[in-house]
Amino acid sequence: QVQLVESGGGLVQAGDSLRLSCAASERTFSSAAMGWFRQAPGKEREFVTAIGRGGGSTYYADSVKGRFTISRDNAKNTVTLQMNSLKPEDKAVYYCAAKYVKYGSSGPYLRESSYDYWGQGTQVTVSS
Repeated sequence: QVQLVESGGGLVQAGDSLRLSCAASERTFSSAAMGWFRQAPGKEREFVTAIGRGGGSTYYADSVKGRFTISRDNAKNTVTLQMNSLKPEDKAVYYCAAKYVKYGSSGPYLRESSYDYWGQGTQVTVSS
């Protein structure tokens, strides 16, 4: 059982930056594509970004492209979401998720239902 623990959420003002981290409990972390999803109040959970096993491939929702950056450190079993130029509409609970894939698999890993493990979420609030 893989455990994912997010951290780094908080309250910021519009235009500020925030960095989220997700730590995985398993050494098999490097066999998983990793994604970030978010759920705003009253809305369904949506895809934000994903990164392939090796970190060489990244995918972004149009709403965050150019502002958010996903990265991973397989040696430390962590994935990071750097969020810049935050907007009030970025307010949501952000979830880290792991999707175990075969070597050579390609993304964009959009489907929430295809992920195997989820973290508990971390709240991001952006004030205007």
